[in-house]
Amino acid sequence: MKIGKNNRNIGELLLNYSLYIVLGLMIIIVIIIEPGFISLKNLTNILSQASTRAIIALGVAGLIVLQGTDLSAGRIVGLTAIISASLLQDPNYASRMYKDLPALPLILPAIIVIVVGVVFGAINGFGVSKLKLHAFIITLGTQLIAYGASCLYIDRPPLGAQPVAGLDERYTRFVRGAINIGGFEFPYLIFYAAIIAVIMWFIWNKTKLGNNMFAIGGNPDAAAVSGVNIVKNIMIIYIISGFLYGIAGFLEAARIGSTTSNTGLNYELDAIAACVVGGVSFSGGVGTIPGVLIGVVILQFINYGLTFVGVNPYYQLIIKGLIIIMAVSIDVRKYIVKK
Repeated sequence: MKIGKNNRNIGELLLNYSLYIVLGLMIIIVIIIEPGFISLKNLTNILSQASTRAIIALGVAGLIVLQGTDLSAGRIVGLTAIISASLLQDPNYASRMYKDLPALPLILPAIIVIVVGVVFGAINGFGVSKLKLHAFIITLGTQLIAYGASCLYIDRPPLGAQPVAGLDERYTRFVRGAINIGGFEFPYLIFYAAIIAVIMWFIWNKTKLGNNMFAIGGNPDAAAVSGVNIVKNIMIIYIISGFLYGIAGFLEAARIGSTTSNTGLNYELDAIAACVVGGVSFSGGVGTIPGVLIGVVILQFINYGLTFVGVNPYYQLIIKGLIIIMAVSIDVRKYIVKK
């Protein structure tokens, strides 16, 4: 009986950590196929590409802790990226969207797109907290609104729908620049993401808002009975998510160098997958900032690695879908076991 119990415990352990085992094996296979994949340059590239994804995931994570989600995150990031790019094009660029617009200080477009992100976050939060809509429904609606707004904004006469490119050098340098440490170039993006992660860690762990967020996610009825203002706290968490999407959009436009109506496509799926892989539970009330960051880096490591070894992008989508299904399945299973 003892042996059977030990075998059962080992089986439970393997099942609970099966996703990490699979992801670890995938990384090992990539390294075996291409040993040159492991290099400081590739590592900094992965972390740089993961930076904007991490900022988005940090916004989505709080919503998942609340037992919600956000299907609009990617499209909001896309809209804010397009607006950022259009306001910060090089004055000498021939196909400039606003031909008579003077060179703006970087902070002004940043504030504008953050406000846009906050407005969308507030709409989502109001729908969930006040109108009692399921997060899936309200964020699906705002996803379509943000995408429609992006298409209308970018498809304007006389130029019509074309990539918003030719960005101001000040803007690209601010985002794509790097600090030389010991002969190695470390992108600014990594530091921007790290600063935001520290701020979000403080909010989650050292503020009343963070405590209320976990309380609402764990048991909304108990939180309400204990005096937590459910509507107010949910609204604030959604507004913070919108704030982060605005920052991510501002950085993403300069990172990729140009924007189209497809910018931001499926970014929310990457963020949700990273959160769940990083231990943020859809059952609510569970999650950590380090876990989210680890989830983002692991998934970006795999995406970059699969591309590095030449795996067809369509297969990468299938793999990403399987990872999401597997991660959520394990999360649901843990929740059932706890009950």
